[in-house]
Amino acid sequence: MLAALDTSARGLFVVSVTPFLADGALDLDSVAPLVEFYLAQGANGLTILGVMGEAPKLTLAESVAFTRRVVDCVAGRCPVVVGATSPGFAAMAELTQQAMAAGAAGVMVAAAASVRSDASILQYYQQVAELLGSVPFVLQDYPPVNGVTIPTPVIRTIIETIPTCVMVKHEDWPGLAKLTALRDPSIARRVSIMSGINGLFLAEELRRGIDGAMTGFSFPEMVTAMVAAHTAGDTARAADLHDAYSPLLRYELQPGVGLAVRKYILAKRGAIGCAAQRAPRSALSAQDIADVEFLLERQARRVAALT
Repeated sequence: MLAALDTSARGLFVVSVTPFLADGALDLDSVAPLVEFYLAQGANGLTILGVMGEAPKLTLAESVAFTRRVVDCVAGRCPVVVGATSPGFAAMAELTQQAMAAGAAGVMVAAAASVRSDASILQYYQQVAELLGSVPFVLQDYPPVNGVTIPTPVIRTIIETIPTCVMVKHEDWPGLAKLTALRDPSIARRVSIMSGINGLFLAEELRRGIDGAMTGFSFPEMVTAMVAAHTAGDTARAADLHDAYSPLLRYELQPGVGLAVRKYILAKRGAIGCAAQRAPRSALSAQDIADVEFLLERQARRVAALT
């Protein structure tokens, strides 16, 4: 069993896609090459069953089977975080129990869309912590998707009062001021902070004090190279790398079609055997594919110029 996730997490926690066959069946045979691809690009951890992992399209049995396969393929080389967000606590508890039994390092939980006030958000995470017991969890702050804006003072209270909250996945947008506030040295506990939103603001977020990124961008080596450059004190190189990849990551971030773009590129790179999504799904037009190929060619030239 892998070590439990803790506040020391750094680097890149890749948000993995879920591979499917053309007929929509779960493609467990593609898990091993996908894991090897992510690890070869320097991933420090894997996050599965997230928003871009099509988690709501899987049954509980499929989610557990996928988790077991990922953990088996990782074989102790990095922590695996499992998205456990659910409208109801019963489903969250069952998936968490089975994921942890399979060897996961922790789970990720976003607030339910029904919680709106500061008090209800805090109560929600207090109940999550009570439900999960000793299981470490990632607080996913993702208002663009769930519509729940978690104010900085509420996140601070959660950090300071719930010890099993070991990481914040920051996906508020705009959110740089929030990052600065969450790195206030007066906060009693320091937790890991990972950014999301496909790395769109990664250069700025690194300068604001994040520990890395939890993103599924189809070129994870961008994140690992940027974190390495920033850690070495070369913030200019981190920014140059970001500039080189930004047009594609921006294109991949599009609502709706973005996952289709990501899977198209990952299939092209050999990470997965098929770019299929499970229905409901989006599709790339011939012009979309031409856009992606144009961006890939220009990106390759920009990256080559930095080496």
